[in-house]
Amino acid sequence: MTDGRDEPAELLRRAGLEVVEERETGALPPPRVAWRSVAAYDAVPTVSVRDDRPDRVAQLNAQWHRLAVAHGVLGGRGDGDGEFLVHVGGSRSGAQAWTRVRLTERWDLAGVLGDCPGRPEFITLSPNGTALLGATCEEYDVRLIAVDRFAERWEQAAIAAARETPQEREAAWAMLSWRIRPPERVRQAWADGLALNEAAPEDVLRRLLGRSAALFRRRKLPPAIVDAAVAHPDWRVRGRLAEAQPDLTAEQWAGLVLDEPDPERRYALAALAADRRAELTGTGYRRLAGDPDPRVRAEAAHFPGLPARLLSTLATDPDPRVRESACPYAWPHLDAPTRRELLADPDDGVRTAALLRHHEDHPIPRSVFAGLGPRVQAAARCLLDPELAEHLSHHGDPALRRALASNPHLAEHGDETPGTNCGQTPDADRDQTLNADCDQTSAALAPGLPRVLATLADDPDDQVRLAVSVRPELTEEQRASIRTDIDPHQARHALPWVAALHDDPDAMRRCAASSHLLVRSSVARARHLPPDVVTRLAHDEDHVVRLFLAESCDDAPADLLLEVWRWWTGSFSHPGRPRNHPNFSRRGLLRYAGDPVPRMRQLALDDPESTAALVESFSRDGAAEVRLRAAVDPRLSAASAVRLLDDPHERVRQAAAECPQLPARVLIRLLQNPETAHHAARNPALPVPVMHHLLDPATEARRRDSSQRAD
Repeated sequence: MTDGRDEPAELLRRAGLEVVEERETGALPPPRVAWRSVAAYDAVPTVSVRDDRPDRVAQLNAQWHRLAVAHGVLGGRGDGDGEFLVHVGGSRSGAQAWTRVRLTERWDLAGVLGDCPGRPEFITLSPNGTALLGATCEEYDVRLIAVDRFAERWEQAAIAAARETPQEREAAWAMLSWRIRPPERVRQAWADGLALNEAAPEDVLRRLLGRSAALFRRRKLPPAIVDAAVAHPDWRVRGRLAEAQPDLTAEQWAGLVLDEPDPERRYALAALAADRRAELTGTGYRRLAGDPDPRVRAEAAHFPGLPARLLSTLATDPDPRVRESACPYAWPHLDAPTRRELLADPDDGVRTAALLRHHEDHPIPRSVFAGLGPRVQAAARCLLDPELAEHLSHHGDPALRRALASNPHLAEHGDETPGTNCGQTPDADRDQTLNADCDQTSAALAPGLPRVLATLADDPDDQVRLAVSVRPELTEEQRASIRTDIDPHQARHALPWVAALHDDPDAMRRCAASSHLLVRSSVARARHLPPDVVTRLAHDEDHVVRLFLAESCDDAPADLLLEVWRWWTGSFSHPGRPRNHPNFSRRGLLRYAGDPVPRMRQLALDDPESTAALVESFSRDGAAEVRLRAAVDPRLSAASAVRLLDDPHERVRQAAAECPQLPARVLIRLLQNPETAHHAARNPALPVPVMHHLLDPATEARRRDSSQRAD
């Protein structure tokens, strides 16, 4: 007996079953279909064993074994000890799929696979799916039910369910009636499904504004729907639009941000638009810079397109938050008196912002640096006095050394810094400095590097050395001399200075020959590259370099794209690549139809010479990803679409529910089921009047709810 807490493998072990090598069983009818056959109200038992028999456990085991041998459930061996598939009913096993097992010498299915000994609930299936044998309990007895030609019957049932004439389809939709108000869960599933239905017209999408947040998950909303969302009275609609639809026009951004009456929300929208580097209209910039809320004016300074005259105005704003925000951006456009006023501003934040910006052009001495709050920012941005730069290169705080290593002005510090200054710090900092000897450090400097950079290039901190190694002014010899340890699996981003050179063929040739992974990876992110650079990177030893080339470069070769497809499942930043790359070859893919790797096998359907017969074959493939590819193929038959609605894998079932070949009566049944309503509503075969019909109950419910609140 089990208490329902056993792990599936442990439960089967106690029943005397040996779990054999796990194999895909997706081409077979899944357990959910088998249980329907065994537990059907009209199922006729092959054998019944009464509860009042004292030997009922032994009798059930004996009868099960006899029937399993007679009907061929025990496959693979003539002696009846072969492999078979099993699934335990209810919550006993916790498994959703078949488990391949073999009987051991001491087995006891009836005594273990149930709520108590002699009350078993399990089903068993032959490995080829032809014979099903299940045990299920009634009030006074246990029934063993054998079903022959089970897989064939399943196929025939799908074929029968898929038969539909045009007249029957039209009649099914015409008879659709929603007199009984569907539950809220189903109504919301319809709305969310219609929001993502690619066939939904604008009038349907307009009705979904304020009703489904899923609407904003569409990659591209029609301009009219975006305009309606910008002007929508519900803040949630406007907020979701800003968060999920970044490609708004300048007019739409301006209306969304500046017409927002609530100051808190207007500030949030302005901050979001600034982060997205959104553009506004000329009038929009003026209104933004003159907003009555100082937080909004402060965000205005972060808009890349804000005119210089408005930036200068913000730099003298009455509110210090605005002046602090505008100061770094407005500085190049300010006259000397205004700059002096900011450097002497009564507000600490404004003075600090002005000081940092001033010292991007004028060396900051050690005495000024010591009094700064944001010292990490200063170490990264400011032009440093040579003594200060030398001091920071030996500082005990690795965060300061990391910031210093990325400072763009460090190349200007040559060997003029006297060695006697190395490591000389005030007593307060002495216990934070590195215990390094200047003479010893100088002996290990990278060839040709200025003293400070060379010191950082030999820093004990990995991130400090890495920051030095990717500086643009280094020669390849210098870059290669720096010890770096780059995790080949860590996230990588294109180096800005390499990205700025993407249109320079000679620079790309030099960078592509670099020994540094991050430099080569950054080259591979270019949209176009010279043929020789493409060839070099396509054969790079690093798989991420090859991946970036396949994702980003329109010149990536077909053989590379195919190689990357074999092991890369895709990313959010480059959806569909490499398979949707323009150079991904569609010809000759039929040779992969029998490939042992499922990922390669499914490519055969992309070949223009592939047939509907291959789609049907793949819909019965043992691998779920191959069946999924077949499920989204427009050549899939209606019968196979119906059959895949029972697939053991959820994604395959969902794709089948969206298949436009489904008969109307099947689709209507899916719409009424809370578990399938969402994906059924995404089905592009839904007639537009039906789409509106699905939204009517929600409209009535909202109207009634509003009336009740008003009362």
